[in-house]
Amino acid sequence: MSGGKDRVAIVTGPTASGKSALAARLAGALEGVVINADSMQVYEGLSILTARPGSEELARAPHRLYGVLPPEQACSAGRWRKMALGEIEAALTEGRLPILCGGTGLYLRALTEGIAELPAIPGEVRAAARRLHEEIGGPALHARLAQADPATAERLHPNDSQRLIRAWEVLQATGKPLSAWQAEAGQAPAPYDFRRIVVLPPRDALYESCDARFGKMLDAGALEEVAALRARGLDPKLPAMKALAVPELRRHLDGELTLDVAAEAARTATRRYAKRQLTWLRSEESRQKIHSLVIEEKFSERIWKEIFPKIREFVLTASR
Repeated sequence: MSGGKDRVAIVTGPTASGKSALAARLAGALEGVVINADSMQVYEGLSILTARPGSEELARAPHRLYGVLPPEQACSAGRWRKMALGEIEAALTEGRLPILCGGTGLYLRALTEGIAELPAIPGEVRAAARRLHEEIGGPALHARLAQADPATAERLHPNDSQRLIRAWEVLQATGKPLSAWQAEAGQAPAPYDFRRIVVLPPRDALYESCDARFGKMLDAGALEEVAALRARGLDPKLPAMKALAVPELRRHLDGELTLDVAAEAARTATRRYAKRQLTWLRSEESRQKIHSLVIEEKFSERIWKEIFPKIREFVLTASR
């Protein structure tokens, strides 16, 4: 182990890259535990639309932090970090290799690089930030944020309402940009020797995979899954209600879109999300200080025998 630190593996990549299957395969081969690092897979009620590991993956190895929160709640990077640290320690105590799996960069960064301790935000400031977002919309609020906190605005999409509102309310409550708070000392990086495996398929192949997988999701009951969430009367602003394809399919159920139009809109949104993930992951490769191994194709059983020896050596050998 590097410097006496326990080893923790990370399997990450864009949506539909095959990372969940790879993590399960790796956990089965190395006596590991797969720990979810996807911000949407923490919620119950979204097993189909978030492509939660199925029976085959679950049979290979234990999986943790999947479907552990009700969709009525909102998870955060800090809350996930606390839960993940508990599962990592539990796995290590059992003599198993912790394998984090997910494509939510903010969650993984909170663990590997630490997270700033933010001040409490008064309720009236939170309410005002939400009202402003409703009045002027995401793109306009994003433009305002860019003037005062360009570093945060650069990494946020104008439609990422939850994080956009959060950045604005921190600015309004403290007079200091969120990026400045995050640059200050907070919770330190987790004390492990992280080994990161990044699945980065070519963009065209990834888009094809996204489209094909969504068709299978519809066949598996994705529309019924959204109908069940809709029946719970959940606030559309909750994170779970903004999971990929949920807004589009909900609009179909509300009679606003035909199923064909909703499905095409969902496919488009998924491809755009995959593109943003690819861009972010490639930029991370240029700045990451932890060890990384990149696999430049979608994971499948066909390549397992070829790549496993390299991954095993990368994950288990001491730092060079």
